[in-house]
Amino acid sequence: MIQITKSFELMKEALDYRAIRQDMIASNIANADTPFYRPKDIRFEEKLAQKEREIFGSKSTKLQLAATNEKHLQPSAQTSDSHATLFYRDGHMARNDGNSVDLDVETSEMAKNSIMYNALVNGMKKQAGIFRAVLDASAKLS
Repeated sequence: MIQITKSFELMKEALDYRAIRQDMIASNIANADTPFYRPKDIRFEEKLAQKEREIFGSKSTKLQLAATNEKHLQPSAQTSDSHATLFYRDGHMARNDGNSVDLDVETSEMAKNSIMYNALVNGMKKQAGIFRAVLDASAKLS
């Protein structure tokens, strides 16, 4: 596969996560009447930030500890989470049947996710269009 820009891979991964999130929100809405159902969501911003640092070589925002004595304990190495985090969105009052799906929250989250998804698609189309224009211009020169 041809890599158009460094950010193309990051945008592709963000699209995958947005699609997963859209499916989860749709599942929450579909289970709005299921007793004891708890709405699920996915957190992937940290994973994308890690991927961005890998692609662009950004420096870590982690604060380094100063060791003024050789007897100081070294900080334990934290393993980076290579996956997005699934969690239950439990900030809402459960109904009598134990279901805590709030349709207002779910529809607004779905709308926000759709806007972000469409923005990513449009950004990828724009990058591909620029790449195509460069190829067309170089073909005319030869």
